[in-house]
Amino acid sequence: MIRVFKMPLEVAAFADSVRRQGKRLALVPTMGFLHDGHVSLMREGASRADMVAASIFVNPTQFGPNEDLSRYPRDMAGDLAKCERAGVSVVYAPEPAAVYPPGYQTYVDVTNASQGLCGAKRPGHFRGVATVVTKLLALFRPHVALFGEKDFQQLKVIEALNRDLDLGCDIVGMPIVREADGLAMSSRNAYLSADERKRALALSRGLLAAQALVRGGESEVEPLLAVIRRELQASDVREDYVEIVDAHTLRPISRIEPGVPSRALVAGFVGTTRLVDNMSV
Repeated sequence: MIRVFKMPLEVAAFADSVRRQGKRLALVPTMGFLHDGHVSLMREGASRADMVAASIFVNPTQFGPNEDLSRYPRDMAGDLAKCERAGVSVVYAPEPAAVYPPGYQTYVDVTNASQGLCGAKRPGHFRGVATVVTKLLALFRPHVALFGEKDFQQLKVIEALNRDLDLGCDIVGMPIVREADGLAMSSRNAYLSADERKRALALSRGLLAAQALVRGGESEVEPLLAVIRRELQASDVREDYVEIVDAHTLRPISRIEPGVPSRALVAGFVGTTRLVDNMSV
């Protein structure tokens, strides 16, 4: 039966026991309301380690004052059932006061990878992400931790903090899991009405159209940005950003160069719901 921990000391004791037994541990940090994308991370973790742990924590420090912290979807019973079916042994589901007790004053800033994109549109977001992930990696001391590529900039922030703080974890980015019609799976999809759900497909359609242009020989970035924006506008999706960047540095580029990995990233509002997506170009 799956074990649920609420306090850091419980997690530390568990991590110590795993290491004493010489077993490999995989960690999948989540904010809950799990979908098949999360489950794919857990199953991959099971293939890379002897035991899989997950965290379910809606992290308040990564939400801005006007964002959706209070209404972020939650389903602890359903999440625990999904974790158990995916082979997770332990879930850490703390209350905020256990993660940020009175007097808490230490935060982690990843200065370069957090610039631009979501970092520019959501000030303080990646400070909260970097802090909670650093705490989780330090607490669990996993051999491998798995994150989805849907939040591509977040993945780069986590790779950087793991490297720079010598946390010694193998950070694995996993491909985006999509619905049959192409919509990237996201807990926030639950906010969408039926009409908004159809309109949200503009994000993946725009990215696919940009990919098609590159396959057809286009190397200039401006036409790629334009085709993505046309799809957003046609479906009344309000652009938050559309950018094509170097996939390693996240710096905007003006031209697709052979042999240099690049990524198209888009964020947009469908009604009041902010969604993100990205694809390699």
